[in-house]
Amino acid sequence: MFNTSRGLLKYILLGIITLGIYPLFVFSHISREINIIATPHDGKHTMHYMLILLIFSWLTLGIAPLVWWHRISSRIGGELAVRNCQYDFDASDFWLWGFLGSIIIVGPFIYIHKLFRATNLLNSNYLTR
Repeated sequence: MFNTSRGLLKYILLGIITLGIYPLFVFSHISREINIIATPHDGKHTMHYMLILLIFSWLTLGIAPLVWWHRISSRIGGELAVRNCQYDFDASDFWLWGFLGSIIIVGPFIYIHKLFRATNLLNSNYLTR
């Protein structure tokens, strides 16, 4: 149920093979997993990725996905701190690597790698407790 082996290479290759469907699947699962793991601690709920992408993205002219990425990054970082996982990840990673890093092309890939590492740590920690 909780994936602890997400990786950037698999994400890129399966994204190419499935014509972009695999990343939608991955981020949908991440939004579901963070709700299961973090809601008991912070009482928040992260909206499902597909709902943001398909409905709110075009209604808000692309602003809703930016807010979603900011919030989920912040929430994952907060949960890492609550669970004493020694990994630095928060919303600044999204803005620096995912958003501004797109100028140097590899920035979003670095962000996705950091996101996967953070979610792998969270999922592993959740499954061992």
